[in-house]
Amino acid sequence: MRCPASLPARQTVRALLCSLALLWLLAIAATTASASEQATVQTASGQLQGSLADGLVVYRGIPYARPPVGPLRWQAPQPLPAWPGLRQAVANGAACMQKPGPSLEGGGDPGPLSEDCLFLNVWVPAGPGPHPVLVWLHGGALVLGAGSLDIYDGSALARQGLVVVTVNYRLGALGYFNHPALEARAPGGAMNFGLLDQIAALRWVQRHIAAFGGDPRQVTVAGQSAGAQSVLALAASPLAKGLFQRAIAQSPYGIPSHSRTQARAVGVKLATAVGLPGASASLAQLRRVPAQRLVGLDGPGLSLAPSLIVGDAAMPQALLPAFQAGRQAAVPLLIGSNSDEASVALAFGLQPAALVKQLGAARILVGPLYPGVTDDAELGRQVVRDVAFTAFARRIAVLQSRRAPVWRYHFDRLPEAARATQPGVAHGGEVPAVFGTGDLCQCLAVPLNDADRQAWQGLARRWVAFARGGPPDTPAGPAWPADSRWQPVVLRFGETEVVEPDFMRQRLDTLVAGLALAGWFAGGR
Repeated sequence: MRCPASLPARQTVRALLCSLALLWLLAIAATTASASEQATVQTASGQLQGSLADGLVVYRGIPYARPPVGPLRWQAPQPLPAWPGLRQAVANGAACMQKPGPSLEGGGDPGPLSEDCLFLNVWVPAGPGPHPVLVWLHGGALVLGAGSLDIYDGSALARQGLVVVTVNYRLGALGYFNHPALEARAPGGAMNFGLLDQIAALRWVQRHIAAFGGDPRQVTVAGQSAGAQSVLALAASPLAKGLFQRAIAQSPYGIPSHSRTQARAVGVKLATAVGLPGASASLAQLRRVPAQRLVGLDGPGLSLAPSLIVGDAAMPQALLPAFQAGRQAAVPLLIGSNSDEASVALAFGLQPAALVKQLGAARILVGPLYPGVTDDAELGRQVVRDVAFTAFARRIAVLQSRRAPVWRYHFDRLPEAARATQPGVAHGGEVPAVFGTGDLCQCLAVPLNDADRQAWQGLARRWVAFARGGPPDTPAGPAWPADSRWQPVVLRFGETEVVEPDFMRQRLDTLVAGLALAGWFAGGR
């Protein structure tokens, strides 16, 4: 817009209006330029343009490795070359291949799917850094989910001073796979490609996060369910050494891992199911199979979910043997589970009522551990919860406490409107509390009220305090004592926060001992 250089006196008002309009446009342009400058970051790979959102800067869809397609399918993630110019980082990248559509276990609808999916997202708080960093690994049984889901929106945590990074990693048969053709190419080679993706993302954080105001010396890796299982695997992996300083494992599960041989047998069945000659299929043939077919198969023996594979460089040993031998990283750990974890039992191939019947005579031994519970379905629900989750978290906590401080929790804080209809907090029910996304994720059966929000914010503040490098304490709640073998203690998040020494001690110790004798915790199955 241009105003005339000179005007007659009778046009003075018009001239003034024109000048004001010009000043307004210049102010808008300056504000836009300032916002653009604030949302631009120069990384070692190139320049990124993010977006401003309520005082935060958000970068979405950042690639952290080459697309794992074509000849890179079933290979370790490869370094991404630098890009020229300014790359837009304002939209989510595609989620990794999985069965399309919304999923409770996966955290919602992941949106567009692609084999080209190795993207991450970064939320940057206001103010000068360096800020502590939280790297989040989503759940979903290693076959579902994405880091870009609304339930994992990092805004609320970033407003408390954390740089939040959420990660996509390869899933299903594209992420966890073995076959004779792979072993012929590289005997003893990689099988846990999704785990290798997570390691590549952590290396990306070490290299780049300082440009976003994050502190690479203060990284917490956190996850729920399969993400928590991945956190423990990373703690035990020689390839992840030194990539993080703290760990949070929300609802990890004691489901045995697969051996290399078992994974190879599943790979042969999968090859046959897609029309290839089973064990004789070549790697070139397998790589030509459309990704949709590989992740869309149903049937017995065609999936490794929800377990990892033992026997490659990323996971040379099963979780519990590695922790028992003290080979895991000596990092502080926050670990726990929820009051109704059996909600996911069917996804793990467990049927609570049927499990009680299968106990047979052993029910005489199990029954006294659950006084007052006579209904088979309820007994089964509690046994499944404790066998797969509560006892496993207790066992890991004991082993890790020999090397570093551990804090253990039990989450039982339902929204008030759900207390009459739900027996406890379902698998994953604590995630919107941690992220503060209960009003955003559209993943709750009931709306939250102010008391719910306030209580859940107390949980999130403890996670933030832990990620900042201290104990997970807040001024408003009780001090949370560290857990140990001889002084077991849990912070139970219910209607209030309560420190509970000896929480389920006799029950959990008995279950851990029985499961160990049965070989359940041994590793491969």
